[in-house]
Amino acid sequence: MKKNLSFLACATLGLTLSMITTTASADRLGDLDQLTDREFKHASEAIGAVVSYRPIAPPQPQGLTGFDIGLSMTSSSLSYKGAAALEKANGNLYLDDAVQTYRLDIHKGLPFDVDVGAYFANVPGLGIDVRGLEARYALLAGDFATPTISLRGGYTYATNSDDISIDARSLDVSISKGFAMLTPYAGIGYVWVDSDGRKTANHLHSSPELSKYYAGINMGLGLANLAFETDITGSTISWGMKFGVRW
Repeated sequence: MKKNLSFLACATLGLTLSMITTTASADRLGDLDQLTDREFKHASEAIGAVVSYRPIAPPQPQGLTGFDIGLSMTSSSLSYKGAAALEKANGNLYLDDAVQTYRLDIHKGLPFDVDVGAYFANVPGLGIDVRGLEARYALLAGDFATPTISLRGGYTYATNSDDISIDARSLDVSISKGFAMLTPYAGIGYVWVDSDGRKTANHLHSSPELSKYYAGINMGLGLANLAFETDITGSTISWGMKFGVRW
């Protein structure tokens, strides 16, 4: 059973990596010059929430030999004002109710209860690719009787866009406690977004700050694992799942 799950995880990872690296970002963010400063702020909040770092993993330190490699998909429901601003920039074309993000995630354990991670993502509905980095430190490593409490710093930035330059920095604290094969976790934090319109005559710029709340559960399936997470960043609500290998 474990061998079959491991094979399935590796095969799916390979397929998704191919999809992420070959997906064409056909959709664009449109003519941002059509937006007022306030509308550009709403659009930046929505895009920043979509690209901000999401762990989709419990915060336990993995140790020097530990790895977590997986693929994930997140569906984000944009705020009404954010979606309206993006629709206006696209000539009032209707946007989907939810924006999907497809990611390849890699995490590595280090000494002293430190973990680092990175992901490579595509957001076809917004026509952007995203790169993300994180560093995490376990304030309390946890054991059979105590929870894990970790502090995480994240940085993400959008690429492959001629319309906007946007990045997001985040800081959050999370807690988790394992019970057999299940590990529920939750966290709270803050996101700082920095956004510039690249082709705007009026030099649009916005630096919104967004609160962040998330909760999830990880299921250990031998070498394979499956995680589900919900996230509220600003006014954007997201649901995500990840399947991969973890040891």
